[in-house]
Amino acid sequence: MINIKEKFFTKQEELFSKHGKQIDSLNFSKEYSFLIEEIIREIAGQNKYNFVVASSGSFSRRELSPYSDIDLIFIAESVSGNEKKIADLVKTFWDNGLEVSHTVRNFTDIPKYLFDDLHTFTQFFETRYLLGLEKIYNKWNEALLKIITDDIRIDLIKRVIDEFSERYKKHGDSPKVLEPNVKLSAGGLRDLQAVEWMHIFRNKALLNKQEETTQIEAFIKILREQSTVSSEEAMRLLGSYKLLLTVRNLLHLNSKQRTDRFEFSDQIRIAKIFGFDEEHLADFMKIYFRAAIAINRFSKTMIKQYNDEILATLPDSLAIVLDDDFELKGKIISQRNNSELTLSDILRAYYYRGLYTARFDKTLRSYIIEKMEGSDDFSWHEGESSVFFREILKLPKNVGATLASMNELGVLGALIPEFKDLNGFLQHGVYHCYTADEHTIVAIQNIENLANQSSQLGRIFYRASEKEMLFLGLMFHDIAKPINISGHEIIGAEMASSIMNKLGYSETEIDLVSFLVKNHLVMEQTAFRRNLNDPETLNNFSSLINSIEDLELLYLLTYADLSAVNPAVWTNWKSELLSELYRKTRAMLEDKISGEELLHSSTYIIPKEISKHSKKISDAHVKDHIESIDDVAYSHNFSPEEIAIHVEEINKGNSLSVVFKELNGFTNITVITKDFPSLLSKICGVLAINDVNIHDAKIFTRKEGIVIDTFNVTDFRTQIKIDEERFKIIEIDLDRAVNGILPLGKEVASLKSKWWRIESKIFKKTGQIKVAFEHHEKYTIIDVHSPDRLGFLYHVTTKMNELGLNIYFAKIATQGDLIVDAFYVLGRNNKKISPNDYEFIKSELTEAIIKIL
Repeated sequence: MINIKEKFFTKQEELFSKHGKQIDSLNFSKEYSFLIEEIIREIAGQNKYNFVVASSGSFSRRELSPYSDIDLIFIAESVSGNEKKIADLVKTFWDNGLEVSHTVRNFTDIPKYLFDDLHTFTQFFETRYLLGLEKIYNKWNEALLKIITDDIRIDLIKRVIDEFSERYKKHGDSPKVLEPNVKLSAGGLRDLQAVEWMHIFRNKALLNKQEETTQIEAFIKILREQSTVSSEEAMRLLGSYKLLLTVRNLLHLNSKQRTDRFEFSDQIRIAKIFGFDEEHLADFMKIYFRAAIAINRFSKTMIKQYNDEILATLPDSLAIVLDDDFELKGKIISQRNNSELTLSDILRAYYYRGLYTARFDKTLRSYIIEKMEGSDDFSWHEGESSVFFREILKLPKNVGATLASMNELGVLGALIPEFKDLNGFLQHGVYHCYTADEHTIVAIQNIENLANQSSQLGRIFYRASEKEMLFLGLMFHDIAKPINISGHEIIGAEMASSIMNKLGYSETEIDLVSFLVKNHLVMEQTAFRRNLNDPETLNNFSSLINSIEDLELLYLLTYADLSAVNPAVWTNWKSELLSELYRKTRAMLEDKISGEELLHSSTYIIPKEISKHSKKISDAHVKDHIESIDDVAYSHNFSPEEIAIHVEEINKGNSLSVVFKELNGFTNITVITKDFPSLLSKICGVLAINDVNIHDAKIFTRKEGIVIDTFNVTDFRTQIKIDEERFKIIEIDLDRAVNGILPLGKEVASLKSKWWRIESKIFKKTGQIKVAFEHHEKYTIIDVHSPDRLGFLYHVTTKMNELGLNIYFAKIATQGDLIVDAFYVLGRNNKKISPNDYEFIKSELTEAIIKIL
């Protein structure tokens, strides 16, 4: 006869195998929960207990995922005298293959956890009787409901609402995060579960657990019966919850462990189960994001409703009539009658929403949702609708918040169908953390936030006279990505022109927005990939700009775009680079001068201003040093104090000098030594084996061959400045490498074994490798795009050295875990690379990179 353990494992394996390739999540979770309930009762047999065994958490909801905790709660009037029986029963469960997680509670725990631990207290309300003294279980539930007085009910609902905010801070406050936590991110399963808790507290009634169904099905049935939701919204909610639960179940089955983070690699695998190949992954994720939005949108609606019930309601006499259709009571806008609303009417309501920093009541909000969900082709009166849309963009504040709500409820997509295509659009394998539509809204909100700042960007935004055009530029900057990511700025400018023409904008306004959309990548690419002390770079960029006003709008747009990518992308270093490009271009436009004139006008150096910082050097030393470096960028990159240190170190005659300095959130490392062909790759190797991440590299060479190489770096793991205690070790390793003593190849190779546990977590992207060449008056510029890996820069610079390429300047830009590096190089004969050699160099570099991926 088969034993219980074998029976459980056999049936579990059958369930897992059966459901691993299908998508009926609720059916799977019910069957799995039923199986465990059956096994628990079979293990307990006919034994009598003076306590209750109940399921809790997802097990009690019968929404159990394959590797979720099997939560049990033992309830006793007194734990004393029951400890051994409880311990023996738990041991028996484990012996029979049930790895249960259990807690033991008595009635004194109810008031204790009411105030001490909201999470534990809510679990008390989510239980299902399994075995034991049922009268104790009933008494427990009665005690739970009895303790909820009106004041406590209000407090509990407030705490659950607060829990939303805390959870969002940790796991993401947008339902459109590209790698969401299917349980805990905004729009995750927990959103609806938390609404269930608020419903229980508000009504002081437990959800019916007698039905042979899941809790979510029972809950949505109650909402429908109470007319809280329409039948359409009920179907939408249940379908959305089922999809997310399906994804969670498949995540567990694929990884064979409990996991809720829906990462890119998992998205590809699970999309295939739904019938979407990798090429159509974006289509599957749009379905996922629609489900997350539906859940998040409903939970927000219920939070607003419960908040309204908690707060004292204003009398109707204090309502302000806004027009024939809408009124404002406190901060809540409602419809004055039940008349049909056009899109123009809805836009007018949104204008009031932004103007008064208000929100819609549940009835108006639900009406708009159903109106938008029920129509794929919403007809609208162009003139009237565009007027109110323009008024929204001219609001003194709340433009981003208003557009966010319009997008959430589907109004923005109804007005501008091209924007609807951005909804749920993701870029698989790049460094964005939001969908394209969410990124756009966040960018607009970020630019509005500058109004409260006294920074350079804040002052520029404050005085900008064309804020409406800036908002439109941001709205349309990625509008063409669903058509073609590569070249989306060109197509986007044409689309922006067409949309704005339809909305009634003038030709001048259209030209300005088209300029912003077409060039929204240029300022970033110039600042982060090119030498800002190179006259040619400055001339090329400034030639695109017609006026200081255009420059400032492009600067603002570039900041907003980058700051909305993900929190890690906007750094002090990038901020300073953009600011530097803005300042230099503005000076060129104001004074009508070239890049050469700008740089030469600010590079005249008085030796005394440098020598005064060191007693060991003279004016003559400084003069000789400056004249030996044929690069005007040198004096722009270093302060007089730093140049004095360089002169002093060179005069010492040491084979190597290393200078460390803290700089804008980075550690700056300057290496002074005699140049040789593989020097840069050796320095990169030393920094790599010391867990140092390079963000920027500049190389300056004196006529007699002494180099001054400077790097802005951070710690590989923490992404912050290097601890001073590590400086000496780095200096020793640099000395050994320069003198050929340190076996760098072997040391760099060992990095993989050192960091194997976390390398796959840090470097997850598998994007394409791209090597491109650009013409420059003095150099050949090589741009390298690739997924990042340990020791990447060492391997690339080593290969360049093998190819006989001399690197004179390097810009290292990391975008998440992708690399975009630019190298200014010359060949062995100190001449630019012949275009005939481009393909060979591209092939060699690509092959070298492939080996480390």
